[in-house]
Amino acid sequence: MFDVSIGGEKVNQLEPFWNASLEEIKRGYTEDQYRYSCLLCGEQVEKGIIYPEEQVFYEAERFIRLHIEKNHGSVFDYLIGLDKKVTGLTEHQTMLLRHFYAGKNDKEIQQEMEIGSSSTIRHHRFMLKEKERQAKTFLAIMELLKEKDQYAPAFVEPHKHATMVDDRYAVTTEEQSKILEKYFQEGLSGPLAKFPPKEKQRIVVLRAIANRLNPNATYTEKKLNDILKMIYSDYVLIRRYLIEYGFLDRKLDGSMYWLKK
Repeated sequence: MFDVSIGGEKVNQLEPFWNASLEEIKRGYTEDQYRYSCLLCGEQVEKGIIYPEEQVFYEAERFIRLHIEKNHGSVFDYLIGLDKKVTGLTEHQTMLLRHFYAGKNDKEIQQEMEIGSSSTIRHHRFMLKEKERQAKTFLAIMELLKEKDQYAPAFVEPHKHATMVDDRYAVTTEEQSKILEKYFQEGLSGPLAKFPPKEKQRIVVLRAIANRLNPNATYTEKKLNDILKMIYSDYVLIRRYLIEYGFLDRKLDGSMYWLKK
């Protein structure tokens, strides 16, 4: 995840997504007094402004919905495409849910996936319903816990495209500040003093580096290298780890790079 700059204001794109209500996540955007904000990429539109799109004019809320349709397909497509460490779904479950969302019946799904019988698909539907009930129960437990657990530390949320969410991501906000002070001794806009030896520290540092890239830009390899050289001499190492940890994506031939959204 990354920060985006809107009208000169720095907006943390991670916190709104994880703190959004279920209804807000379902629709893909949040609303405050002044604007609508896309939870999927950080795009913001101001209220009270009419936005043109292909010779049609839209009020702000309709425009943010149009933005989601054009740039993310649908909220379902975006969420189901997140890493399984974020969704908690296996590849098999993800495929089934895609078929269900497409409105296919059990027989059609069974034939396309070439598994078992229609009753096998019904069994999977039941198991997914069980998973939903368990998730609701766990969510309620955690909400109640927040009211009582006064010693719970503030953890830094993992970015949405983290490739392996485990103990490496168990970083408190206090730990994050200390790590950043240690490795960016001239401030977050300065160079990296050295590359951390521990993975937990690497993730914090890589997130800070990713925050310095434009979330809406597509970089040539040379342009990306030039930016990373200003941060650390071994820019190839930084580039490789940004991809490995799920911050960056690229074309297969390595000619173009961009931040994952």
